[in-house]
Amino acid sequence: MRIFIYSRKSVYTGKGESVENQVEMCKSYISDKLLKDSKAEINIYEDEGFSAKNTNRPQFQQMLRDIKQMKPQYIVCYRLDRISRNVSDFSSLIEELNHHNISFVCIREEFDTSKPMGKAMMYIASVFAQLERETIAERVRDNMLLLARTGRWLGGTTPMGYTSEKIQEVVIDGKLKIACKLKDNPDELKVVDCIHEKFLELRSVSGVSKYLIKQGIKTRNGNMFSLPGIKEILQNPVYCIADEDAWEYFTRHQSDVCFEKSDCSYKYALLAYNKRDYRKKSAPRQDMDKWIVAMGKHKGRISGKRWVELQDILRDNIPTGKKPALMHNGYSMLSGMIYCDKCNNRMFAKQRSGKSGSLFYDYICNSKLRGGLELCNCQNINGQQADEMIYESLIQYMNENAGILPLLEKLKREFQRQVSKNFSAILEDKIKKSTGEIDNLIHTLSHEELGAAFIRRVNERIRDLDVEITSLKEEKDLLKENKGDKEKRELKINQFSMALWNLKESSSILSMEDKRTLVKLLVKKIVWDGKKLHVYMNS
Repeated sequence: MRIFIYSRKSVYTGKGESVENQVEMCKSYISDKLLKDSKAEINIYEDEGFSAKNTNRPQFQQMLRDIKQMKPQYIVCYRLDRISRNVSDFSSLIEELNHHNISFVCIREEFDTSKPMGKAMMYIASVFAQLERETIAERVRDNMLLLARTGRWLGGTTPMGYTSEKIQEVVIDGKLKIACKLKDNPDELKVVDCIHEKFLELRSVSGVSKYLIKQGIKTRNGNMFSLPGIKEILQNPVYCIADEDAWEYFTRHQSDVCFEKSDCSYKYALLAYNKRDYRKKSAPRQDMDKWIVAMGKHKGRISGKRWVELQDILRDNIPTGKKPALMHNGYSMLSGMIYCDKCNNRMFAKQRSGKSGSLFYDYICNSKLRGGLELCNCQNINGQQADEMIYESLIQYMNENAGILPLLEKLKREFQRQVSKNFSAILEDKIKKSTGEIDNLIHTLSHEELGAAFIRRVNERIRDLDVEITSLKEEKDLLKENKGDKEKRELKINQFSMALWNLKESSSILSMEDKRTLVKLLVKKIVWDGKKLHVYMNS
């Protein structure tokens, strides 16, 4: 006989129902109830630090793989919710076990799926396990929002300029309870003040980025400030003084402001909560009418009037979609296709100052565009000359390469393969996995007695996953937008097949978009080393 034991606990701790204790109790049950005088080979699977929200757990997945290979007679666990608190996941597992004639035993509830009543009761218990998980999550969320109204810091990664400091407060029932507030970090606050001042002066996030790079100003981790990172600092109310201008701004946007106008004070700053909806996948940012805005216990850095001015500038700078992106303009052929040999970044077309509407433009690497010579001192390329040289080289390549027809057929087959490949499904799978991990981490935060360091790491991971999900969704949306153009693009390739035989004469009838597509079909990569363009053809 072969028996599997599975144990799980959400939080790393040696207290209570640890994975070790669960395993020992399962062994005792097996020897007393299942084996008695016989013997069995026992395999043990332990997942510690994983939620039961879903089945994305390494040892659980290993157990499922071993089920198909080893075919045990029993799977034993200490309690039903050790397996799953999700009814759908649990039902799928039971069906899988029934298919392999494997009995499932929970020693705490004394359920055994080898018996009809045990199977029925197991399903009922799984419904209540999921209800318990959802109730706990809702209760934790409500408690966090209630605490938010007090203006205390609720944990996680502190914003630039502050650290977390523990304080003691007396609650209504007279008990002392540890809470946290934000404490000034003078060196970092100087950087925050600089970002605010420079943005009001330059009115550009990228302009602030270039200034910080030139001055060698970096984040607390020693990295260059990213554009989203700078924007987050500019948008964060944590630096805004809790004065009347700030109160009127958030009241006008229907935020839940937790203090009266008469309580406004220049002594303290704001804290905003509930900015994201963690009950939904990818935790999207919520509108300001869902925010809870409280008066914190830390000092502010910028008046409400100037902070509101910052928000108005940021709003006015939001792209309207009328201005073409650097890679998609109507005058350059190679924007985004050339790579800088020094920094390995793409090079984009930029019209020369004072030449708006003309054909005078250069290709500049993205590092230089962002941070100037401090990031990359590679020489710019005259855009018009570069386009003409590349096009002439393609004509010469076509004239000298007698085997161009097989190449065209190969390119057409490659295009067909890319069209048929389901990139959207791959991206969706990645989004689901990242979202599932966020759900697990959020559920982990519902447990008591979590250390500050652990909470900080969890919040950092949630933030990283959120950025990753946003990027994946943008890529998926881009694929969706391009889906309707597949037939047109395929038709163009056939047209290119004809145009390529007389490429020089075709130049006048091909649009700039057609020429870009043509370059992508024939050219693998273009590299600029500061003096020469190196063209690598598809072979």
